[in-house]
Amino acid sequence: MYQDNELVIRPIMEQDLSKLWELIYKEDKPEWKKWDAPYFPHKSIPFETFMETAPAWVGVDDRWVITVDEVVCGVVSYYYEDEQCNWLELGIVIHKAETWNKGIGTRSLKLWLNHLFNSLPVVRVGLTTWSGNERMIRVGEKIGMQIEARIRKVRFHEGRHYDSIRMGILREEWEALNI
Repeated sequence: MYQDNELVIRPIMEQDLSKLWELIYKEDKPEWKKWDAPYFPHKSIPFETFMETAPAWVGVDDRWVITVDEVVCGVVSYYYEDEQCNWLELGIVIHKAETWNKGIGTRSLKLWLNHLFNSLPVVRVGLTTWSGNERMIRVGEKIGMQIEARIRKVRFHEGRHYDSIRMGILREEWEALNI
């Protein structure tokens, strides 16, 4: 568990599952999906169906919840783009729109990066987003990431092409920031 005042990131617990279903899978078109890879389809899932596989989310290292005042509002995650090379990518979704634009994403990713660099033998952590998500790009920059690649016009959403943006930070850069 990592904490910044009222904000905590921690492993998912069984009691979080119903709230996660509500935030992620209850609706076909949740507000957060407009920003989180909206060019990929999202479908609601009945609670019972979600609960068939949801226990596998409990206590895993690669997906934690974000809570504010002990209320689940999002998740942080990571996956290996290439495990052999320790090429790690992180992710974040703040599902509750009323918590947007309050620094929660920035604070959560600082905690998550601390956890990743403290617990995994990686030399770099990346973040991939799309050029339509300017807030995510700003969060990446605020935590010391830099744009490493721009793959032009590969994301198509609502009749328009967007760039895929790849950002990253090296361990020594993160340590030098002393965040």
